[in-house]
Amino acid sequence: MGDASLSPVPNQRRGPFIVVGLGNPGPDYLWTPHNAGFMAIDRIASQESVVVANRRCRAMTASCRIAGREVILAKPETYMNLSGASVSALVREYEADPQQDLLVIYDELDLALGTFKIRERGSPAGHNGARSITAALGSQEWLRLRIGVGQDLPPEAIAAGASRRGGKDYLLSPMSKRDLTVMDEVLDRVATAVRRILHDGPGPAMNEFNRKEQ
Repeated sequence: MGDASLSPVPNQRRGPFIVVGLGNPGPDYLWTPHNAGFMAIDRIASQESVVVANRRCRAMTASCRIAGREVILAKPETYMNLSGASVSALVREYEADPQQDLLVIYDELDLALGTFKIRERGSPAGHNGARSITAALGSQEWLRLRIGVGQDLPPEAIAAGASRRGGKDYLLSPMSKRDLTVMDEVLDRVATAVRRILHDGPGPAMNEFNRKEQ
């Protein structure tokens, strides 16, 4: 028998890290709250000087390097409710581990506009895109960054019966100039948080950004 010390070293190559932003394709949905994930991908791509223009795995994609690692930026073209079809295809294409090599960015009505939260796992909590991904991957163990799009209404409006959550019409309607200004600011922080995740891991990123958001 040969010396165990001379045995082949297992392949430790790491494939790309996949960052997926959820939304609906087409100009009608471009600046709607439900497309916050698409907006985040476009912001990261702009800062990395790449264009999300390649079609792969039923998504528009771009490739860049962040923190020394290849990163695939992706915007599924399947529409929100079928996001899992594209995400699972990307995971298979790049032989990725959803627990370690995937980040999904999407809108969250239960968080106020101007905030975001990072979580390593969890239930879809009523979000159809997240539900589709969980079903396609067969697991809730995937990293997500949820961008708040909830309306920050005054107490008197809520007392009168208005809902912070809005509804389907709100999610699929163009955002006001005021709300887009708030979103523009938070997208820069989201991009910074994604780089922190890639550089130091989800734990340090959550410690830094989730605390700030509170």
